[in-house]
Amino acid sequence: MFRTIASLIFLAFATLPARAEVDIAKLSRQVFTVQGEEKRAVVEKLVALDDKSLIPTFVLAMRWTRNNVYVGDALSKLAGTRLYDWHEAYVWQEQHPDIVPHESFREIKLWLLGNTDKKFLGLFKAPYGNRDRMKIRLEEIAWGGALFDKIPPLDNPRMISSTFAKYLKPDDLVFGVEINGDARAYPLRIMGWHEMFNDVIGGVPVALAYCTLCGAGILFDTQIEGDAGPLVFGSTGLLYRSNKLMFDRKTNSVWNQFTGEPVIGPMVDKGVKLKIRPVTITTWESWEKEHPKSKVLSLNTGYFRNYDSGHVYREYFASPDLMFPAAVGDESKVVRKDYVFGIRHLGAAKAWPLDAFKNKQVINDRVGLMDVVLIGDAKTRTVRAYERAKNESFVALPDGIVSSQGVRWRVTENFLVSEDGKTRRPRVAGHISYWFAWDNYLGVKSELYLP
Repeated sequence: MFRTIASLIFLAFATLPARAEVDIAKLSRQVFTVQGEEKRAVVEKLVALDDKSLIPTFVLAMRWTRNNVYVGDALSKLAGTRLYDWHEAYVWQEQHPDIVPHESFREIKLWLLGNTDKKFLGLFKAPYGNRDRMKIRLEEIAWGGALFDKIPPLDNPRMISSTFAKYLKPDDLVFGVEINGDARAYPLRIMGWHEMFNDVIGGVPVALAYCTLCGAGILFDTQIEGDAGPLVFGSTGLLYRSNKLMFDRKTNSVWNQFTGEPVIGPMVDKGVKLKIRPVTITTWESWEKEHPKSKVLSLNTGYFRNYDSGHVYREYFASPDLMFPAAVGDESKVVRKDYVFGIRHLGAAKAWPLDAFKNKQVINDRVGLMDVVLIGDAKTRTVRAYERAKNESFVALPDGIVSSQGVRWRVTENFLVSEDGKTRRPRVAGHISYWFAWDNYLGVKSELYLP
């Protein structure tokens, strides 16, 4: 008899957590669906639970309810600080990785994304979309305003001879690439609309992932060792810390544009990382002079866009503010949207502010254990880096680059070449980006060059 009563009591209490979880899930969803006094009543019930795992739900609601004051009240109480703006709330959340979302959060987040575009849901299929299988936090993934794969990449785009590239102005910036003697120019005024190209240059399959929000165009080698063919990439329409998340069409895995690593999907467990190749930002005038036989991206892309100079993202590029939230570190020396040139090599990383090249075209430095020389021009956003021998340094003269041994060197896209052509210093892959992005992803792992 007593054993039966005890069993009934145990079963009764065992069902309480499940019932409570259902109530929390229901109330949490109502934060996004009800209005006015009804919203306030729902929010107050959730706040009364004093459960910090609900903070990510309220951060999410700050955006989707357009900074609703009731949601802001709830979030501020749970976080213990004033948070009435989604940007501020998102950054606070980024800085508190110890807060794990309530189990109802995933369902709500995917419900919102699915209502925006059902194709988003394909990126988070179980088991890859489970928290323990993802390399980034679901709560920090934000919708960037574009639907899935609706920022059209340029796949094997039409190229024309530089002779026929009459649409380009001398000061138009281009991404310049040369592989195995095949020189190509991809104007930023076009790439800003597409943010990605998949192409074969000099027989090498590559993709340039251009995150306009973080100012970084990174060239990746897309042939994975052991795979039958190269990966082909597109844009998910989602962001992580104001950085684009791309996907590959072969496995539908999500990749971090800045690191070249898979973060969601079947590729996460493969231990792969895309190899970064050298790419140069410079003016069309400079690139054409140095590469008169270069091919150039045609205006005939197959899409109707305003490819005029300085049109795409004009307001964002001119503004000191970020369009989407991301934590910004120390700005006492470099501010968030200052350009830097960064190199990552064998676990070491270093960034050079573009301003460092204003009055000093050549910088002799090192990244980790590797000695490098950087040749740059702040005005054209151009920096090329090369390995240098131990105890070797370089200076810039009006007519070229000279080493400390008195040898003159010629700058090419792949090597520094000595005057007699017998000695070469290999190019080191690096890229331009806004400081906030470099610091956000590499932080204490990276050094910062200061003159």
